[in-house]
Amino acid sequence: MILPIITYPHKTLKMRSKAVEQFDQELHTFLDDMYETMMAKNGIGLAAIQVSRPIRALILSIPNDKGDQHKENLLEIINPVIHTTKGSVLYQEGCLSVPGFYEDVERFESLTLHYHNRHGEEITLEATELLAIAIQHEMDHLEGKLFIERLSYNRRKKFEKEYKKALKEKK
Repeated sequence: MILPIITYPHKTLKMRSKAVEQFDQELHTFLDDMYETMMAKNGIGLAAIQVSRPIRALILSIPNDKGDQHKENLLEIINPVIHTTKGSVLYQEGCLSVPGFYEDVERFESLTLHYHNRHGEEITLEATELLAIAIQHEMDHLEGKLFIERLSYNRRKKFEKEYKKALKEKK
C-alpha cells in the first residue's frame, strides 16, 4: 500500500523517533508499504517518520551503475547506530519531504553502521559514497532533522524564501 508522505513544514517531521521493540508481522507489512511508497515516488531512501510513524526504521535502495533499483538490494535498517566515521564529502541532496529542492550538504564520506534487520538480527555494515550519504540523510529524519537544517544561514534563508514562493504558486 502506498502511504502518504508528509512534507515540510509538517510538525511530525520534527519528532524524534522511538526504538523498534517488536519485530513482528506488523513491522514487516509496514516496511513493505514503505518500499512501495518509496518506489512510487522515485526515492532512494525513506524514513518511517516521513510516513507519519515515529519509529527508528528506514529503508534504502541505492541505484546501480545503470540507475536501476532492485528489491534484492533493498536495505531495511532498524534502530541504526553509527559507530565510526571517516572523511567528509559534499553531495547534492534532495528529499521526498522537501519536494523539488536540492542543496549541497556536507556528510561523512564513510561510516560503520550497526542496526537490526526486519527479523531483529544484528548487522554491521561498512558504507561509503552514496550509501553512506543516504544513511546519514535518513538517520537525520529519525532525530527530527531535515537536510535543509544542515545548510549555512544564508543558504537556509534563500531556501525558505524560494519554498514559500513555490507553495504560493501551487495554490
